[in-house]
Amino acid sequence: MQIPKFKLISHELCPYVQRAVIVMLEKNIPHEREYIDLANRPPWFLEISPLGKVPALLVDNEVLFESAVICDYLDEITPGSLYPDNPLTKAKYRSWIEFGSSILNSIAGFYSAKDKSLFEAKTQELIQKFQTLEGQLHEGSFFGGDNFSLVDAVYGPIFRYFAVFEQYKDWDFFCQTPKVRIWQNNLLKHPSVMNAMLPNYPQLLHEFLLKRDSYLSQVIQAA
Repeated sequence: MQIPKFKLISHELCPYVQRAVIVMLEKNIPHEREYIDLANRPPWFLEISPLGKVPALLVDNEVLFESAVICDYLDEITPGSLYPDNPLTKAKYRSWIEFGSSILNSIAGFYSAKDKSLFEAKTQELIQKFQTLEGQLHEGSFFGGDNFSLVDAVYGPIFRYFAVFEQYKDWDFFCQTPKVRIWQNNLLKHPSVMNAMLPNYPQLLHEFLLKRDSYLSQVIQAA
């Protein structure tokens, strides 16, 4: 199958964009990336993206949107799937991908919380979700063992947030989940996960967090 020409419409901090980039890097898919300002979306982007969100993937003259759709498409058109062969196990992987999206929602609540009470509630929510994940991990470097999968592509960008959060304070997110901590360390050293972000990602995220006018912003300023 001939690989189309790809352009991924992206944002510098978007974890959903990073999912798609990780898949492209894992599967050696040539592509171009164009970064846009989501606070000032260009008219051409709104014309091609019905939801007005990134990522959007230009496939020759066609457009795909939603990261899960994009990742599945990229996996299907290239050799060597990032999913297991067994249909039930594959479906379970997709379930844990959705769980990853729920963690991203909790992360947004964590860094946006305006007061200490809500901030602490969101901290506990994240800790509980990682405790749920702990029971799903077994031996091996990645989610399902020694083979990198689409689940890992989803959780790499999630764990990257905490590498930045922990520069400000030890929040004990992983104190009760040693297997999740090991998984985080393995993913953050994995080449496709490392190369899915811009070199100045930590500084960009730091600046983004400072501008949130949130409880975390105050913690960062104090630190």
